[in-house]
Amino acid sequence: MKRLTVMLLLLGIVFGIRAIAQSKKTTGATTPAPPARDAGITSVKPLVTFIELGSVNCIPCKAMQKVMKGVEEKYGVQIRIIFYDVWKEDQAHYAEDYNIRLIPTQVFLDADGKELMRHEGYFPEKDIDAFLQSKGLKPKVPGKE
Repeated sequence: MKRLTVMLLLLGIVFGIRAIAQSKKTTGATTPAPPARDAGITSVKPLVTFIELGSVNCIPCKAMQKVMKGVEEKYGVQIRIIFYDVWKEDQAHYAEDYNIRLIPTQVFLDADGKELMRHEGYFPEKDIDAFLQSKGLKPKVPGKE
């Protein structure tokens, strides 16, 4: 019963995202995904941009909030983290822009905005660390800034 409930919840999320994306579709030429942007632009260009597409009302997405905070603290200016709540009307278009199938979805871009990798579902911090370190990011040493 529990498994059935989880499966129905996941299906609801997937179809909800698709419905939102379809309702926002316009006729005409398709446009590429917009460059990632956020309000906290720094003067140092990050090596990687981590885009989290999810919702504050989704259980696995809520778990990713702690992971994003940990990654931000660990890598500082080497990474820019952007969160889009695709269930909010003003941010729903990002689900289509990034062609996501379910939430949470993580998209990692290089310094030039080229997609390096994407992951669907909860992404443990240790796995993100391994990926980021393979791309040359160095975790901060505790006590040193």
